[in-house]
Amino acid sequence: QGAGELVAPAETIYDYGVTEDTIRIGAIADLSGIFAPLVIQIMDAQTAYWDMVNDHGGIDGKMVELVVLDNGYDVPTHLDRYEAMRDKDNGVVFLSQSTGSPHTAAIAEMLIEDNLGAIPLSWYSGWPDPGYGQNVFESYTNYCYESINAVDWLSKNVVDGDTKLAVISYPGEYGQDGATGAKIAAEALGIEVVYDGEGAAIPGADQTPVITGLIESGANLVWATVGPSVFAEIFGGAAAQGFTPIWSGNSPTYNYMLLATPLAPALDAFYYQSAYALTWNSGDAPGMKTMVAELQARMPDKPLSDVYTYGWTEAMAAHQILETAARNGDMTRAGVVRAANETVIDYQGLAPNQSYAGEINDFIVRESYVFDTQADLFNVEATVADGGSTGSVMMAGGPIMSDITRDHVYEGACFSAG
Repeated sequence: QGAGELVAPAETIYDYGVTEDTIRIGAIADLSGIFAPLVIQIMDAQTAYWDMVNDHGGIDGKMVELVVLDNGYDVPTHLDRYEAMRDKDNGVVFLSQSTGSPHTAAIAEMLIEDNLGAIPLSWYSGWPDPGYGQNVFESYTNYCYESINAVDWLSKNVVDGDTKLAVISYPGEYGQDGATGAKIAAEALGIEVVYDGEGAAIPGADQTPVITGLIESGANLVWATVGPSVFAEIFGGAAAQGFTPIWSGNSPTYNYMLLATPLAPALDAFYYQSAYALTWNSGDAPGMKTMVAELQARMPDKPLSDVYTYGWTEAMAAHQILETAARNGDMTRAGVVRAANETVIDYQGLAPNQSYAGEINDFIVRESYVFDTQADLFNVEATVADGGSTGSVMMAGGPIMSDITRDHVYEGACFSAG
């Protein structure tokens, strides 16, 4: 046995999704629904990561096979795709992605029955609660804490004078979890909420009532928990009527490609990007250098994207969990879940490290990041090969954490639909 090899037990046990020479990992991903433009890029990065792992000999001498199925951001479709993933003959040992909050909630009980673990592409604050998401292994902080951190930081560092807050969101676990966090911050800081549009931005609906409500409110800070197309419609519609507060929102609200539209000057002037991890090519963390170099080698012609970090770190987490399982000599589905609960995920500076063991309030991630939008740094023609920037410049020198978030005693989701 050469130096540097894993000291694995003589015999690794396994049941479903693992054979003598293959480890099957699944992703139920939105490749055709409302978040598809982002999720496709997230999966591009995951695919590149697993190719890198296989080029370096795989895990425990086994090659990783990534099985990707589209959920179209539809809950019944997600349940259908899950049937294929849980299958004992052709299924997987772990889900390195499950797109969507209601979608992942719909399989949460079955994950426990099947001894399957899943990493959600969803930052709903319910996941750390073992009564809700026992086999759901979340990445980074949640929508609620992200909102608190950003509203606090922006009100103290960017907004002129007393903050007058407007909140707009989608209905449901994503939108209302983010909106609730913004309102928790406002209450703790004594900020007046001059427009409460929680749940008022309906995907596919006419956003005129929301735009009108915002403009009439006189807000000087808007917090949004929507998707990029709805955000662009509301932001653009309000800006066209001369409404120019500071804007920000939960990470999925914004897509750097909006800097390739006529909204770029207004975004540069008024939008601050919130995120759970480092944006493309920002900072000099070891993990960033590795990711950029590997993606340049493996997908040089792809466009730049901030969400590559999300796919890369999802795969990092799954990889480290599977390495722990291999070291333990137990790559059964239950063994992989056990391994997840004893692994401290090291993101090499791409995001705050993560673990799932012990008391929730000791391990829940509370930090997030804020970036200023600088349109002139972004070149829409640039590809991964160029390195370049998506126009985001990190503020505060690293992750931020509000005192409100730091002191929050987690007892369950900030928002619950039920």
